[in-house]
Amino acid sequence: MIPIDFIRKNPEIVKQKLLYKNDKASIDEILSIDKIYRETLSIVNDLRAKRNSASKEIAELKKKGKDSARAINEMKEVGSSIVKNEKDVDSYKASLNKLLLNLPNLPHDSVPIGKDSSENKLIRESGDNIDKDFEVKNHIEIGKKLNLFDFKRAAKISGSGFPLYINKGAKLERSLINYMLDFHVQNNQYIEIFPPFLVRPSSSITTGNLPKFSEDMYYIEKDDLYLIPTAEVPITNFHKDEIIYEEDLPFKYVSYSACFRREAGSHGKDTRGFLRLHQFNKVELVNFVKPEDSYSALEILTKSAENILQDLGLKYRVIELCSGDLSFSAAKCYDLEIWAPAEKKWLEVSSCSNFESFQARRGNIKYRKANGKLDFLHTLNGSGVATPRLLVAILETYQNRDGTVSVPDPLRPYFGSAIID
Repeated sequence: MIPIDFIRKNPEIVKQKLLYKNDKASIDEILSIDKIYRETLSIVNDLRAKRNSASKEIAELKKKGKDSARAINEMKEVGSSIVKNEKDVDSYKASLNKLLLNLPNLPHDSVPIGKDSSENKLIRESGDNIDKDFEVKNHIEIGKKLNLFDFKRAAKISGSGFPLYINKGAKLERSLINYMLDFHVQNNQYIEIFPPFLVRPSSSITTGNLPKFSEDMYYIEKDDLYLIPTAEVPITNFHKDEIIYEEDLPFKYVSYSACFRREAGSHGKDTRGFLRLHQFNKVELVNFVKPEDSYSALEILTKSAENILQDLGLKYRVIELCSGDLSFSAAKCYDLEIWAPAEKKWLEVSSCSNFESFQARRGNIKYRKANGKLDFLHTLNGSGVATPRLLVAILETYQNRDGTVSVPDPLRPYFGSAIID
């Protein structure tokens, strides 16, 4: 959430940065409601002071045995006015809060200005092209031949967009998850958490998924709970309404979770196989850091996710998102994309974002500085990484002429074999 005092002091900066994000929210409307809210609150405070003064006057009149009827009637009128204005204060405050919750985070000054993904910036590329002396098959063909997954039966059970892993396909998926969890714990000093997959609405408000993106989330009305779109939601709320001591920071958490997304805006996009799903698995990285450390932490977080792709021997690239392609909550973001040989295109497997204090303000997550003062900390997250497109790249990169697939070296201790056949 953008602090209202920052908006008051810097309305033109906020307007310009929102335009960089292609957001046309009315800052003038926010400031207008804020002005009325503060004026009405001031009236309420003045009336409360007047009521307190009247109460003392009545007490003095009674003490002296004098008639206090007029003062009592005046105090009743003041009380009625307080009640009316308090209702107005609550109404203005609710309207202001609703507008602020729908306001996206502002892009950091270092973010490239651009309208959409076509203006994103290539930061670096790693890995070599793997030339095969045979016709490469896509992951759907490979999975069918090796009986790794079954999309037809998955559709029969749940509908399209839900995966069903079979036999060695299930084992490969499990191997990937366990490998990535162990990698981040052992090499990147992360603490593992296994969170709930259902959360309260307030948890999704913290991360910025609600109220703006309710249509993209699965909702259980009877229990007023949402299925998580990523482990970022429960892990960020791990410290909701808490005060953390500066000397304990940073906190670095890694978590596996299933992820659930309705993909309400995916019409027209490629949804074949594992390219776009309603349910998928992901290993998530979440950081809580001091504000002055958050941008160096973003670079380290991105490198941590990259390490997985390097260790698996996959060709990938790092893209810095331009302002118009940034997510709602992000101030800055790097996407990691891997090359899928049969698809002949880059596939996003991770987004590494710095949210600055945006989520911490929504979730009331603070830290106490060494001098005793309180401030909102900064949160970051990144996929470390999502499995569906990672699986696509592995199957297509490591396929062999005879139709088998070689298992990348780091996965072999988990999978128990060097070949998928």
